[in-house]
Amino acid sequence: MSAVSKNRRLSVKDIRARKGGEPLVCLTAYTAPVAAILDSRMDLLLVGDSLGMVVYGMDDTLAVSLEMMIAHSQAVMRATASAFVVTDLPFGSYEESQELAFRSAAHLMSESGCQAVKLEGGVEMADTIQFLTARGIPVMSHIGLMPQSVHATGGFRAQGLSQEDAERIAADADAVQEAGAFTVVIEGTSESVARRITERLTIPTIGIGASPACDGQILVTDDVLGLFSGFKPKFVKRYAEIGDAIANAADAYAAEVRAREFPSMAHCYGVPKKA
Repeated sequence: MSAVSKNRRLSVKDIRARKGGEPLVCLTAYTAPVAAILDSRMDLLLVGDSLGMVVYGMDDTLAVSLEMMIAHSQAVMRATASAFVVTDLPFGSYEESQELAFRSAAHLMSESGCQAVKLEGGVEMADTIQFLTARGIPVMSHIGLMPQSVHATGGFRAQGLSQEDAERIAADADAVQEAGAFTVVIEGTSESVARRITERLTIPTIGIGASPACDGQILVTDDVLGLFSGFKPKFVKRYAEIGDAIANAADAYAAEVRAREFPSMAHCYGVPKKA
């Protein structure tokens, strides 16, 4: 649990103040029941467009819509009271123009109540980030491996392994900070590159497959719990195997139904209680 008081919802100011201090603890949340469990235990919850893969079974995040993000953000906001909640702007909802990005972000925030939006991109999105922040939209940036660009970059592969790539990501980090992002996610990036970026920036960095030196860490909750088995990135650590527990429970239930052991009279209405 964060050292910051949990009797109110954390703010952009609180998140920024954690630069160089106690690491920010972050996970994804897509549903009310999970969000309620995570609320008091996390500093930040991300309603990520990863829900396309882990909730809807999509091959990637590209078909996720703004309305889907709004619906899941509403569920998370209803179930939480203290964690800072950020929502992804999905693919196609912000890249075309600064004005489109503002309309999408404003619609998302006003309909769901989330506190900030996250968008992918560095140098090429700096003007958009500046446009949004100047109009009251808090922006979390996302650099390094960017899932919405997997088709353009050759798939899910580590970033920053060459000098040229490292310099590109460093330039992205500088650009988003200068544009006004209050924090930046660094994904799937060489440890040394993420470490150097963290040391140089004045805004918090949040790593996912990056570096322990980052100012915070985030993972996809379904990966952490063993609920999503499509693939397991190197940077994921499983803290539970809930998928196995669900399978075992389903097997036990099926066996009892087939054997007519469930339901028993104890589970039925209108049955006299034994003396």
